[in-house]
Parts: sequence; structure tokens; C-alpha cells
Amino acid sequence: MKKIIYLVALALFVSSTAFAQKKDKKKEDKKSYEFTLVKENPASSIKDQYRSGTCWSFSGVALLESELLKNGKGEYDLSEMWIVRNAYMEKAERYVRLHGNATFAAGGGFPDIPAMIKKYGIVPEEVYPGLNYGKNKHDHSELDKVLEAIVKPIANAQTITPAWKTAFNAVLDAYFGPMPEKFTYQGKEYTPESFAQSLGLNFDDYIEIGSFTHHPFYEKFIIEIPDNWAMASIYNVPLDEMMSIIDEAIMNGYTIGWGADVSEKGFSWKNGVAIVPDEEKVDLTGSERDRWEKLTAAEKAKMAYSFDGTAKEKTITQQMRQEAFDNFETTDDHGMQIVGIYKDQKGTKFYKVKNSWAAENIYDGYFYASEAFVRYKTIDFQVNKNALSAEMRQKLNIK
Repeated sequence: MKKIIYLVALALFVSSTAFAQKKDKKKEDKKSYEFTLVKENPASSIKDQYRSGTCWSFSGVALLESELLKNGKGEYDLSEMWIVRNAYMEKAERYVRLHGNATFAAGGGFPDIPAMIKKYGIVPEEVYPGLNYGKNKHDHSELDKVLEAIVKPIANAQTITPAWKTAFNAVLDAYFGPMPEKFTYQGKEYTPESFAQSLGLNFDDYIEIGSFTHHPFYEKFIIEIPDNWAMASIYNVPLDEMMSIIDEAIMNGYTIGWGADVSEKGFSWKNGVAIVPDEEKVDLTGSERDRWEKLTAAEKAKMAYSFDGTAKEKTITQQMRQEAFDNFETTDDHGMQIVGIYKDQKGTKFYKVKNSWAAENIYDGYFYASEAFVRYKTIDFQVNKNALSAEMRQKLNIK
């Protein structure tokens, strides 16, 4: 009897082990691209914005956490929701002052992070997780409706009193938690302002850059996207120079806060890549080429977006990215962090991107965006101005 039990147990073990190995192999098989490291810079752990429109805070804070690693300060986990909560109050005040003729939504931009820290300081995640509503993940679906229900009638009222701000802040306290005036971190007492100072970062060092032809190059302009509620300006440079700034920054140890449109067919979180396939260019020869020319447009598209590592990509020009922005094909969609440069098996340059959707895809929360995708779908990016060359800083009149 014991022998039978042993044999059954052994069979179950072998079967389960084989299943696990098969499952792991299946996961590996999905990685059709083979990426080789060129340069990667330190980054903090992957976070999860979950059901909140706060990618801009997660990616902007991630950049600062990488800056601290770069500066030898160690790994910090700063509170994204501290930034979000303070930005909500600022948005509400602007919205009401402009009688509702402004943006009031969950979104934001990279300039919001240093702006909020300069005004309100910053705290560690453990001090202010922003989860005061009975959930362990960020879910702002109810919060956003409640805040909107407060500010919209106020903005359209004939007269108002200061009491609405007290009510609004009470709601923020209810969902995010009251903001501490003092706290203890690693045995030392801080205020949010003194903690920000202790980080040793200059929050005036962070600038935003984009590339658009509807404004002059080498000048600043207010980027026309809905989430730019604060009317922040970015520096405008030609496309090739924009890409050079990104590359030089990464090669010199800096990371990039990257704002881009990931609503394209070429973005696949499941496969961990973002590409811009050219449906008319497929690497087939001989009889295979003859077969290709007989395929329908739909069949061609399906093959082009197979994410098997064989797709040839479009050559992105300044005009193409401008047209996509002008016709709303490229929109202000998602904030992420570029941490490195890689090359695939064909020598194509890819950028390693840290996302804020938890570590749930095949690259454990990261994905790889091709150079073509970054050229095409970048709205703007944030970088430490010290990453720019002396020549570029002179062109942009940055001191």
C-alpha cells in the first residue's frame, strides 16, 4: 500500500513539474524579441497605479527616485499620492477661478511633480500611501466623481464663499488621509518641506522637451494638451535633436520621464513591445513574396502586428509626427519612465520603459519601445537639464 501511495505521489509530482516547466517555457516562448543591453540606469521598484489616472505622478516620482539612486542617496519610495492630492486642490482652485473654463480631471503633467514639491514638500510612501478608503490599491473611480460634483456647481455659481475649499479638502482627507505636518522616518523627525530638502535635489533642474513644427524651434511654448492644466511650457527642438537629447541623457546615467501615446496597435503590453510596423514592408522572398502580394490588407496587417520580431518599421519624419498630433491621432495618453537603451536581434534600437501597471507582463512591469515608436508617439519628456550638452543648453538659453 505504501508503495502504491509513493508511486501515485511520484506521478503527481512529475506531472505537476512538467506542467510548470511547460508553463514557464510558454512564457519564454512569447519573447520573440531578443534584447541586448547598451545602457541601463538604476530605477526603483515597479509600482501600480491601478484604477487611477495618475501615471504622470508615478512616472515623475520614479524619475526622482532614479535621480536619488544616481546621486548615491540609496533607494527611496516617495509618495505619489502626496503629489496627486496637492495637485487636486490646485486644479480645483484654478477651475473655479476660471468659471469652469479649464481642465479638472485626474490627469497631470511632469511639471506638476517639482512644482508641488517646491510648494508642499514631499513625504515617503509609508507616511502617506493615500489609501484611506478601505482598499489596498489605488481606485479613484468614486473619488473623481465626488470631486467633480463639488467643483462644477461652484464654478458655475453666481457667488461663492471660501467654505467650498474646506469641503473639498475634507473629501481629500477622507480618501487620501489627512496630511501630516510632521513625521518620523528612519528615526528622524521631518516636516514635508525638510524631508524634500534632505533629498538634496534641485527641483528647478527638471525641464520638459518636445518636438513640434507649429511653434518655433529652440523656444518654449505651452503644450496644448488637456492634462496641462497648469499651462506649463516645454522646450521645442527638431526631432533628431530630441532623440539625441534622450540618448545622451541615458548614456550619461540619467533617466527620462516619458509622455507618449500608447493607444496604438503597435503597443502590446502583453508582448512587452511598442513598435510602428510598416504593413507594406515584409521580409519575404521568392514564392513567399508572391503569396504576400496576394494577401488582403487585413491579412497583411495581421502579419505586420504579429510581434514576432520580424516586423519592419516605418521611417518616422518630423512631418509624420506633427500630422499625427494635429489630427488627434497622437494624444496625451500615458506617462512612463525610460531607463535604458537596448538593441534587438536585428540591431534595431529600443528603449527600456518602466511602466506603472504592476509587474504583470513578460518583462515584469517593463516594456521595450522601438526608436521609431519613440520618434512618432512622444508628446514630451522630462529630463534633468544637467543631462543636456553645453551646445544644446546654449541653443535653449538654459543656464
